[in-house]
Amino acid sequence: MSFDGFPPFISAQLHYLLNHFPDKIKVEQVLSGGKSYTGGLDRFTLLIPYCLDHIKWDVIYNAEFPLSPPDIIFGPDDEDFHPLHATGGEGEGDLKSRTRSVLSDWNNKDPTRLLALIQELRDQYMSYQRKRVGEVDDDRLKFEISTILSREGIEMHISSGAEKPEEVKFSVPLMDMNINKMVHACPWRHPQKIYLQVIYPVGRKYASTPSAPRLKLMSTIELRVLFSVDDVKLPPWLDGMCLAEYLPHLEESLEKQVLEAVSLIDIRRRFIEALAPLFGRPLEADPIFCRKATFLASSGSFVFLVHVLISTQFPKQQPALMLQSSQHISPQGVPKQSPLLTDYPWSPRWEASQMAERIYDFLVDESLNFKRFCNESQSQH
Repeated sequence: MSFDGFPPFISAQLHYLLNHFPDKIKVEQVLSGGKSYTGGLDRFTLLIPYCLDHIKWDVIYNAEFPLSPPDIIFGPDDEDFHPLHATGGEGEGDLKSRTRSVLSDWNNKDPTRLLALIQELRDQYMSYQRKRVGEVDDDRLKFEISTILSREGIEMHISSGAEKPEEVKFSVPLMDMNINKMVHACPWRHPQKIYLQVIYPVGRKYASTPSAPRLKLMSTIELRVLFSVDDVKLPPWLDGMCLAEYLPHLEESLEKQVLEAVSLIDIRRRFIEALAPLFGRPLEADPIFCRKATFLASSGSFVFLVHVLISTQFPKQQPALMLQSSQHISPQGVPKQSPLLTDYPWSPRWEASQMAERIYDFLVDESLNFKRFCNESQSQH
């Protein structure tokens, strides 16, 4: 984002926060302090990742008094969250003491201060939500919590409202694997992780057999270029099962699938290399994940690009091809393109060279259809 319009000390702190926060944090609703205020932008909303969702906190500086720390306004659903009021809960005193220390040591010339404040407040918010969940009068939920609290990184959140029943949501990080290190020349700034979202309804004591919680696999967005959790089939939740029993089987299956996804990078690379003897050296190719490549081709005097789009399910799923003319342009200035082409002979059991040959043979005929399409659409204009 652009930091233009902020006073330099706010810009430096915000820049440091966005570049060093462990997860991807977003900024919204950037404003200044009022009509008569000319000191620049001094307030904004942070979208802070928490429990596979975001919490929104307003950060309000007063640029006319730069030595003072900003005020933080929490969301309307968290009116009982008081991070500076000691309540004597286990560990809370230390957290609140650390937050007071961050505020008392505030130095507007130190770009790390806002990050330190937000991290301390988020730690307190996690403790606050865990305390609220622990107070819920639900025996099954209490048992589930007791069996998984030893796992690191679990976050929990309780929600309720007039429109929906009360429920507790868990975010459970899965697998002690450093996926970033498994990818050569990894471009990811943040650690890539997979989570299990678990949602329990609260207080349905009339049910003789507790229903299975709602389960959903989620991951960091960047991981999808390597491995999509949408393609994973979750193991069944058996009657009487608890989360501590469910997780080991899920993690074992996921580890195998992630390792396979990493190994498929080289298989995609060999496929792209097999295209080169037929199409020539690619104009562009994804060198890290090998998900796409573009070649220059011709049919007589007709010159066009061949875009090869390779899914994470390759070779089970064949690549999609798209042709793009280098000679036919729409009135809007956009080169003419074909729809995605997948209706050609394919078998995942073929060698890479045979896959490439079948694509080449298919495009010999398809290029004539594409040339005809381009000429006809051009003549209509």
